[in-house]
Amino acid sequence: MNRTQNMATLLEKIQSKEARVVVVGIGYVGLPLVVELAHAGYRVTGYDRDPSKVKQLNASTSYIEDIKAEDFAEYVKSGKMDASTDESVIKEADCVILCVPTPLKKTKDPDMSYIEGAAQTVVRNQHKDMLVVLESTTYPGTTREYLVSELLQGGKYTLGKDVHVAFSPERVDPGNAKFGTRNTPKVVGGCTPACMAVAKALYSHIVNTVVDVSSPDAAEMSKLLENTFRAVNIGLVNEFALICERLGLDVWEVIGAAATKPFGFMPFWPGPGLGGHCIPIDPLYLSWKMRGLKMPARFIELADAVNTAMPEHVVEITARALNEKKKSMKGSKILISGVAYKRDISDFRESPAADVIEGLLKRGVEVSYMDSWVPVFKEGEHSFESLKPDTSYAGFDAVIIVTDHKNIDYVRMAKEADLIIDTRNAMRPYGEGAKATIVRL
Repeated sequence: MNRTQNMATLLEKIQSKEARVVVVGIGYVGLPLVVELAHAGYRVTGYDRDPSKVKQLNASTSYIEDIKAEDFAEYVKSGKMDASTDESVIKEADCVILCVPTPLKKTKDPDMSYIEGAAQTVVRNQHKDMLVVLESTTYPGTTREYLVSELLQGGKYTLGKDVHVAFSPERVDPGNAKFGTRNTPKVVGGCTPACMAVAKALYSHIVNTVVDVSSPDAAEMSKLLENTFRAVNIGLVNEFALICERLGLDVWEVIGAAATKPFGFMPFWPGPGLGGHCIPIDPLYLSWKMRGLKMPARFIELADAVNTAMPEHVVEITARALNEKKKSMKGSKILISGVAYKRDISDFRESPAADVIEGLLKRGVEVSYMDSWVPVFKEGEHSFESLKPDTSYAGFDAVIIVTDHKNIDYVRMAKEADLIIDTRNAMRPYGEGAKATIVRL
């Protein structure tokens, strides 16, 4: 069979919805993708080593806030959608999409173990006429230099003929009610024109807009630019917060005023540090890559230094505020309000709350937290359970608002608490007449 015939076979399966799809990793990125694939009419399986996720999906139970059980129950019931811990399901797949984590090591170097593990899982179950797409955020060159090399298996397969490879960065924003998988444009970069054609054919059925780029490297770089843009701008406003504090100015007022300009300005807001699986991590994949090329990524490294220092700054301003009330931080009782990395979600990956809590514990503070989205929160050797929402704020020397969930009774907090460290400007509407002393970032 010649190259054109091979490509046509896979394309025909994709276009006719006969292609079997396996999504490797069914977390915050993978589960929404599985649902959209089933919704588009494909027979799709989510492969994951976590038996809990697999069991819940097969029971039509959602474990992610943005995906409701009713969004996919009918697909599970009809057999269009299921999950498995058995990697051999990949042997039946025409298309495999990798949605695995890409964290950092303690040294802030990329931890590629999840991508490497996923690639080897595919290799063990690989067959001819397969499309493999990587969605996990990574440094430019990963798809072309590593994934392709593994999938060609030393010449057993030919790129663009009997194996097609592409990179398409995930753009999941947990808690975003407006933009989901389908209506967020999808950047796709194929390793060859044939790879691009096959990958685009699949994604065009599950998203409204496919954005072609010339290579997987360009697609990888576009994702890093998106998140670096945010990390650098958040680093800028965090530094402005420190400057405004020194000058006796209200940074929230300053940014709000600047944001009234109808052109040439986009507001970003300061906070207790960066959190989540993207912004604190992804830019460092690029800076790591550039260090190998002996070119410093100065903006990225500076922004990381500013943002990483913010949790300790929160601890410092808390200590100063307690001192003003003639209280010692050591032995004080402090409540953390919100430990998720952003408002109204349960995801606490890379949450700045972890570093704030660690800083408080090192200073001898008795720490508690309240977050109805996160029942249990672990920080190092410590494990905390969320206090009930009706817990009195009066029993604490200070309350630190790390995550500004909407379901918090800020009016009651203002009336009961003695001291509030507000890192999110959540108390702005409730400050007048408050019993509490409110200290803003």
